[in-house]
Amino acid sequence: MNSKERTQRLGSIRTRIALLYSVLLFGLASIVLGVIYLSFSQSLSDEEISQQNIEIRQDELQKGESSQSEEIQEFILFEEKVNQNAVEQLRNYIFLALAGLLLISLTVGWYVAGIVLKPIKHITFAAREISATDLSKRIDLRGPADELRDLADTFDDMLERLDRAFRDQREFVEEAAHELRNPLAVLRANLEVVIADPNSTIEDFVTAAEVASRASDRMGKLVDDLLLYAHHERPDLQRTDLDLSELVINTVQDFQAEAKSSGVLLESECDSNLKVVGDSSALRRAFANILSNSIRVSEKGKHIYVKAGSDKEMVWISVRDEGLGLEPEDSEKVFDRFWKADEISAREAGRSGLGLAIVKTIVESHGGRSTVRSTKGVGSTFTIWLPRLIKG
Repeated sequence: MNSKERTQRLGSIRTRIALLYSVLLFGLASIVLGVIYLSFSQSLSDEEISQQNIEIRQDELQKGESSQSEEIQEFILFEEKVNQNAVEQLRNYIFLALAGLLLISLTVGWYVAGIVLKPIKHITFAAREISATDLSKRIDLRGPADELRDLADTFDDMLERLDRAFRDQREFVEEAAHELRNPLAVLRANLEVVIADPNSTIEDFVTAAEVASRASDRMGKLVDDLLLYAHHERPDLQRTDLDLSELVINTVQDFQAEAKSSGVLLESECDSNLKVVGDSSALRRAFANILSNSIRVSEKGKHIYVKAGSDKEMVWISVRDEGLGLEPEDSEKVFDRFWKADEISAREAGRSGLGLAIVKTIVESHGGRSTVRSTKGVGSTFTIWLPRLIKG
């Protein structure tokens, strides 16, 4: 063991616990033994012996036994010597007992501290085995449900959240790369064909340029949606007290022109005083994404019904359309990243499949949830649920 390791070991928690245990026990024992020593020595003090001597001498004078006074005096001196030796011997025994107690307490304290801190060594070893690329390991501490067990369980919960976050991040990057690869492949293929063909005409180059322009537009929209999605995953939203009824009314008014141009009738019914705490721009985007999606899937002459209300604990906004509806298995995927009911038409329209995923992210960041009820060929109802602001 080198000097650095020796210094670290002397400054370890185990050493400090052992020293603290030893000092406390040594101090307590010193006080107890000191009191015993003082009490014992006081009971054998010279003052008490002299008092006894005076009483004996007075008795001798009264009885006229002066001849025995010298013998009695010698006896008293002998008794004082015996008492003094007893006190000194007791003091020596106390010092020996304290020295032995100090050694024993240090040994026992070191051993007990090792037992107590053994789970911490297990936690430290497990933490060192965990790397940034592999968060699958867990401490999984066994034993009594004490503070160290709580610490280990909390650490495991943190690792689980980190592992989930890293998995989501990897999946997000893979999905984003896959979505970006499609328009890039289209762009590259068209350019390579027209460049490789020596007989390509101006019209061929114009057509390839138009395809490249549409592909770049799709990539630009996808990048914008990716940035928007990443932004709303961050926890630094500007939260304020706001009335969702005003947000719903204003957003419906903003979409009336789009609905009219699509031949869709947009109707709304909104309760008042729908108080929540949240980021108004983020919540408006979530509601707008649902509304835009419903307008897109609705045919001419169909209706879209927007309602907003509340119960004791939650505020809700629902958007019901008369569109194509979803299969039961698709209803579970509709809020997933990059999910599209019709992959081909979505790609042609330049849709990223992030609109409803952004809705889910925004709503969950506000402590709410997003749901969908859908029947194939009948339509869908999307609902946003948010915690209601209740002022006492």
